[in-house]
Amino acid sequence: MKRTAFIFPGQGSQYIGMGKEFHENFPVARQVFEEADDALHFPISALCFKGPSDQLKLTENTQPAILATSVAVLRVLQTEDGISPQLAAGHSLGEYSALVASGAFGFSDAIQIVRLRGRFMQEAVPVGEGTMAAVLGMDRDEIEKLCEEVSQGEVISPANFNCPGQIVVAGHTKAVHRAVDKAEERGKKAVLLPVSAPFHSPLMKPAGSRLEKELERITVGDLRIPIVTNVEADINVSKARVKDLLVTQVFHPVRWEESMRRMVQEGIERVIEIGPGKVLSGLMRRIDGGVETKNLEDIQTLKTLKKI
Repeated sequence: MKRTAFIFPGQGSQYIGMGKEFHENFPVARQVFEEADDALHFPISALCFKGPSDQLKLTENTQPAILATSVAVLRVLQTEDGISPQLAAGHSLGEYSALVASGAFGFSDAIQIVRLRGRFMQEAVPVGEGTMAAVLGMDRDEIEKLCEEVSQGEVISPANFNCPGQIVVAGHTKAVHRAVDKAEERGKKAVLLPVSAPFHSPLMKPAGSRLEKELERITVGDLRIPIVTNVEADINVSKARVKDLLVTQVFHPVRWEESMRRMVQEGIERVIEIGPGKVLSGLMRRIDGGVETKNLEDIQTLKTLKKI
């Protein structure tokens, strides 16, 4: 059997209708969405399946919606195929899905926490005062120098190291706009992202403090699957470290490219992206084209997966 890793998407992968096919066709998926609705005391399932879009895009809704969908898809995979991964990871919010997959978090606890996480991240910076932009064609050193050049006393820093030539910066809105302008002056492409807060920047520290208090009431179980964490881009198997890593993750860059390379070092030959969209599959192909990459989000992709 190929050494396999499960990877789970983060915010930005959501779409109306996600998880609906599995909900209609698999009792195990239906059970996950029912548990999500009960835990949150409102029908997050209806938001996943029917929208409206403006409500699904709200960070405190998006995060639990993606988690619920990812876990529903995971449960279908576990019952239909039984693939056992050697490692797991998730992009930002997706790390919570990975922790549910590993057994470290119960699903009900996780979905309540990510709803609060989304709220805390949104409230950490007043709307309009912070944003993010993707910069293409620059390496890590160039991005860090760019951030220094345009800061002018404001906060701006790398937020996501996604893949070669794609790094996201986050910080005060004016500083991010200056970075976009400066990058374009140098012939690089830079795109402002449709987000309402500067995630994974030092401006998120208040959100980290609030999250830390909420995590105190959660019991962490043993990690049956080792997790490659966003913060360290390294393997964690210690349940004692899970909460601290999640708190730091809120205001620390997501080291995704390094995380995927760490998996390859461990002999991973195949990654399966579990949940809405295929953003991470695309990134993996750019990070290491030698790794077999699949995504699982609906009946069609399940059929494709069963053929391998």
